[in-house]
Amino acid sequence: HVTGWKLAFIAAPAALMHEYRKVHQFNVFSVNTPMQYGIAHYLQNPKHYLGLPAFYQAKRDYFRAGLASTPFKLLPCAGSYFQCVDYTALPRKEASLSEAEFCRWLTTELGVAAIPNSAFYANQTESGVIRFCFAKQESTLKTALHRLQALAS
Repeated sequence: HVTGWKLAFIAAPAALMHEYRKVHQFNVFSVNTPMQYGIAHYLQNPKHYLGLPAFYQAKRDYFRAGLASTPFKLLPCAGSYFQCVDYTALPRKEASLSEAEFCRWLTTELGVAAIPNSAFYANQTESGVIRFCFAKQESTLKTALHRLQALAS
């Protein structure tokens, strides 16, 4: 899996392709040729990608179950490998930090990385929501959950 790479292919009716081409160059202008060949080879075997929904569903369910014993408020999560949580109910002084400051604190003090939700908005609106990526090895998720569960005490 190549999460984070802006690489895909699309097949659609002509009207949709016309609209897609308007933004295409701004999304995939820097894809390297070896990666394109690698993905083309990968797509030749449907077994590689037909199991991905169940693969990520299991990771999501595992991560959400682990977070359920924390003070984080889990937001709905579907069709993504990111889990958004509200941290403002944490029984700690850090719950009053901005999203960016809270993510920095999580990373430096607990060793768990998260992204502030406000980073995805032009006006940097603060909502007390951060996102975790669960497209990780099980051992990484287990370690992260253990560290996050310690926040409950």
